[in-house]
Parts: sequence; C-alpha cells; structure tokens
Amino acid sequence: MAEIIPLRGWRYNQELSKDIQDLTSPLFDVVSVNQRAALYQNRYNSIHLSVPQEENPAGAAAVRLQTWKTEGVIKQDYLPGIYVYYQYYRLPGSEQEYCRKGFMCHIRAYDWSENVLLRHENTIPASVNDRTELLAATHMQVSPTHGLYTDPDFILEKYMDESILAPLHESEDYQGVRDVVAVIQDVTVVHQFLKVLADKQVLLADGHHRYEGSLQYRKSQMAANPHHTGKEAYNYHFIYLTNTEAHDLRILPTHRLLISLPLENEVFLKKLEAYFTITALTDPYDLNEIIVGKKWAFGMYLRDKPYKIRLKPEVHDQITWQIPAEVKDLDLTVLHYFVLNKVLGITPESQRNSDQIQYIRSFAECLARVDHHEAAVAFITNGVTMEQVKTVCYSGGLMPQKSTFFYPKVISGLVFSSIKQNEFYLENITCF
Repeated sequence: MAEIIPLRGWRYNQELSKDIQDLTSPLFDVVSVNQRAALYQNRYNSIHLSVPQEENPAGAAAVRLQTWKTEGVIKQDYLPGIYVYYQYYRLPGSEQEYCRKGFMCHIRAYDWSENVLLRHENTIPASVNDRTELLAATHMQVSPTHGLYTDPDFILEKYMDESILAPLHESEDYQGVRDVVAVIQDVTVVHQFLKVLADKQVLLADGHHRYEGSLQYRKSQMAANPHHTGKEAYNYHFIYLTNTEAHDLRILPTHRLLISLPLENEVFLKKLEAYFTITALTDPYDLNEIIVGKKWAFGMYLRDKPYKIRLKPEVHDQITWQIPAEVKDLDLTVLHYFVLNKVLGITPESQRNSDQIQYIRSFAECLARVDHHEAAVAFITNGVTMEQVKTVCYSGGLMPQKSTFFYPKVISGLVFSSIKQNEFYLENITCF
C-alpha cells in the first residue's frame, strides 16, 4: 500500500558537519522564542530554512538555499539511500536509556481519502499555509514528518542496527537526546525496506501541517501540469518511519492554556459544575499527578487556584459532534467539547484558529504563565496512548489539534530532502 523510495539527501558539507549540533534546530512548531534567537546567530543553522525570520520568509529561504548550494554549504549525496536515524534518550527521573529506531525516505503524498497514510488529529490552517508557501518557494523539506508502520516481526531493524555502526552524523540536541544518522545504499537491502512497507498503512504521528503542506503543493502542481504522470518529484514527501511495535515510542501530554476568559471566574466555575465534579486543591504542583490514570480528568489552574475537574459520566452522551465513538471517548474531546465549546462557546472551527488557545507541553510553564498573569487558566491533561492513536486512525476520525507530543522530536537539519525535479533522480541510476 505505502510506496516509499530512497532519497538523495542534501547534507552539510564535511567541514561544517563536524559541528552538526550547531547547525540543527527544533521543529518549526516547537522551537521557542529564546531558542530561535540563539539559533539565528549561526548563519548556517537550518532554522534559517525552516523558520526564516525575514519579512518575506519563503522568498528569503529560497534565496538562502540557492546560495548555500552554490557555495557548497550543503551538498547532495550522489547515490540514493535509506537514511537510518536513531535517537537515544532518557526520561526525567530515570537512568534507563531508550533508543527510538527509524529511517528517513520519500513516501508518496497520498490524499487522506486513499487510506494509505492515516492522520489522527486536526491541523491549524495558518500553519499549513505557512508550510505550503515555504515548500513552493524552496522545493526543500528540511525535516521529515514522523510516520508509524506496524511490523511485529521487526524485519528491518537488523539492517538498521548494522548501518548505525558507521554513522554519518552524531550529536546531542536541545532535548538532551543523542541523534545518530547513517545511510543504507545497498540496492538489495533498500529493496527490503520498500518491500516491507508495500503492504502497510502508515499512521501519521507528527508533522500533520508539513504533510498537508505537501498535499496542497502537489494539488497545485497537478492542476498546472497537463502532462502529470504521478512520477514527478512533487508527488513525494519526506518522512521518518518508526515501528509501532517497538517499546521505545513515547507520547507526552500537551496541555492547554487559555489566554483570557470571557466569563468571570465564579460564573465559569458555576457553568463547569453542570458537567464536571470539581475538587479544590491546595498545591498546583499536584495537578499532573492527581489525574494520572483517571479517565476524563483534568488539572485546572485558575488564577492561583488549583482544581481537579472530572466529567460526570452520565453527561458524556451529550456530545453531539458527529465523530466516531473512539474519538468521543478521548479525554481531549471531552475537554474541547464540554469546556471550550459548551461552557465558553468556542466552536470547533474557532478552536482551530483561535489565538486565545495555546498548546504547551511543559507542566511548569503552564503554572508559571498563569502565575505571571500571562494566561487566565491552564488545563493539565493526561497523555494519549499508542493504542488510542491507532484506534482513532483506523476509525477515520480526528483528535483535537495538538493532541499528541511524540518524544523525542525529530531534529531539523541532519538531512534535507529536495523535490526539485533535477535533484530528485539521477537519470542513470535506475536500480530503484
């Protein structure tokens, strides 16, 4: 089902890549303001392509990219290959080291209706448009989308384990994660990767905005090309694939901040009581622990006052959104329906576009933002499980936007993927 092909990656030249950690950057939607300011100081950092700071960002990135190519800042590998990417990490409070194993390649940019690549959450239109404009101007994908395939036999891991012994790049990133990249260019082995994925569906884990950007760009190119064949470079998307059966996949919660409330606090609490059991607490730092393992339960920090709120089970059937039962059952659906929609009157479409709702991974940051009066209320959530992601994907439904935070995040700048036609294939290399 899923057609993948090897890619001819663009990478920093050998001299620069000795300090690859100074050239990589977080994904465009997780990089903080302070991180950006520091990364912009290095004129060759990949952030200048992924999050350009100029007034015309897409145009500036295109000019810069061409300059980098001309000056040899980045160079394209001659042979296509599968780029193996391992991330070694530890979780807070644990000494155990985990390793998330995966590989980077091109995948055909399937429309959602084809049911080959399955999404699990909504997107924010402005971010999709931003990624589309950047791709149209540069024809370069600086970081791969994260996809998941299921292979209980772990057929590909032995090839990846062997290749990672001879890395192209190795560095420590902003998360404290050790990133290691290698490449497989052996034709026989590459064909094994293509064969394993050929009967798989792929679940989109991270990068919904980048993938939808690729879809929008592909549609525009198809419309403009009367000789469209389906083999053009614009039909493909840069992806990082990991096996759902591995034990080193982690999904962290993404909390919600409301910058302001349209109601007085007392009125807000009174309205919540129609749907939730509300328990006042004394210490806000208990909020993330007191809800662990509890269905439809949230921590709420409202102007210096912490609460645990939990949906009254008998009201759950009041959800009228036309969504699959698997999506209705999710904690975040409950939060977005009963709190944002019913109590605060924010429609689903407005939720996707609102600048009053922010999505924050850091529990401590949520509390600090409320304490410093930078937000009116924080909602602390439990994480989504891998099984829930699978269930929602296969149901055809969508979670609310920013429902999952797969950890660790993929890093931008280790390998770049071009969909410029004359860089996509080498005419005399036909073995793939």
